[in-house]
Amino acid sequence: MATHAAHAAPDTDIRAMRRAVELAARGLGSTSPNPVVGCVITDAAGTVVGEGWHQRAGGPHAEVHALRAAGAAARGATAYVTLEPCNHTGRTGPCAQALLDAGISRVVYAVADPNQQASGGAATLRAAGVDTTGGLLAAEAEQGNAAWLTSVRRGRPHVTWKYAATLDGRSAAADGTSRWISSPESRADVHRLRAESDAVLVGGGTLRDDDPHLAVRGIEGATQPLRIALDTRATLPASARILDDAAPTLLVVGQDADTRHLPGVDLLRLPLHDGRVAVHDLLAALHARGTRSVLLEGGPVLAGAFLEAGAVDRVIGYLAPALLGAGPAALADAGVSTIAGALRLDLTEAVRIGPDLRITAVPAPATGSAPATKEH
Repeated sequence: MATHAAHAAPDTDIRAMRRAVELAARGLGSTSPNPVVGCVITDAAGTVVGEGWHQRAGGPHAEVHALRAAGAAARGATAYVTLEPCNHTGRTGPCAQALLDAGISRVVYAVADPNQQASGGAATLRAAGVDTTGGLLAAEAEQGNAAWLTSVRRGRPHVTWKYAATLDGRSAAADGTSRWISSPESRADVHRLRAESDAVLVGGGTLRDDDPHLAVRGIEGATQPLRIALDTRATLPASARILDDAAPTLLVVGQDADTRHLPGVDLLRLPLHDGRVAVHDLLAALHARGTRSVLLEGGPVLAGAFLEAGAVDRVIGYLAPALLGAGPAALADAGVSTIAGALRLDLTEAVRIGPDLRITAVPAPATGSAPATKEH
C-alpha cells in the first residue's frame, strides 16, 4: 500500500513533482494509447540532474529519458514520477527495474497505476530496498492524465464536450448562422484541444450545416486526431471537407447504410436503436480501436445524447460577450425535466481567451462523496 504523504511533503518534493506534471503534459496527443508521464531526478542536494517525459507510444518511457539525462548522477538520487513506475515488459522494459539498475535510492510517484498488467512497480521497488511513496500531487497528475485513466477505469474513451455560445447560451442565430460566435483566439485554442485529443467527433447536423474540416491547423508538429463523423444513413457527400487527406477520418453509420458513394472511406457500422447509434456502443467500439480521448464538437443534439448517457467527463465552453435572444441553445434535450435533476458541475477553471471567457467544468461527485480538490 502506498504511503500518502502529500500533505507533509517538503517544498523540494512538491516543486520536483509539479515539474514532472508539467513535463508529462508535453506528451498530450502523441502517447495514446499509453499514458502521459513525466519524471524528474534530483541528487541528494535537491538539484535536478535529469528530466524526461513519455513522448510517443512505443518509445522510451519518462523514467528512461530522465535516467539517460542523469547518467551516473542517478546513483543515490530521488526520482519523481507522475505515475507509478510500470512493472511489465511491453514494447519497452519495466521502468521499476530501470530505476533499480540505475541505483535510484528513493522514488516518489503521484498516481498508482490502475492497469493490472503494469501495476506492482512500487512493490518491486520497496522489495529491493528503495524508499517509495505515492500520492504526492495526485489530483494534479490525475487531471493531466485524465484521458488514459478514464479509459483504464471505465473501459471507454475520456470525452470532452466543447462548445461556443453567446452569454445568453445561444449556439447560433435565429437564421442558423453561427460563424463566428467566438473569437479568433478561442478558435486557435480549440485547435490546441484537437491536437491533445485522439479523436474529434461531430454528428449529422453539424456535418450538414457547417461542412467542418476538424483537422488541426496552426500547431507545428501536431499529431492529427481521428476525425469521426456520426452519419447513420451515410448522407455525407463525397465532396465533404472531412474526407480530405489532412487527417484520418472514420464514418460511423448504421449497419444497413448505403455507402457505395463513399468508396475507400473507413467505416464503422453499428446497430441503430430508434434510428440512433447508442452512445455507449459507439464509445466501446472506439475504445476497442485504441481511442482514449474524444473531443465532442457536435451540435446541441449530440451533446444532449452524450450527457444523458453520462458519457461527458469534461465540459469546455467558450462564452462570447454577445447576446442573440433567439436561436438554438448550446445544449438540446439531455434527459433533464426538473431542476432537481440538473447535471451539476464543478468549475475547475475560468480564463480570458481574447475577448471571450473559457470555462472548464467536470461532473460534480455524487451527493455524499468528497468533492475533488485541486492544488494551486
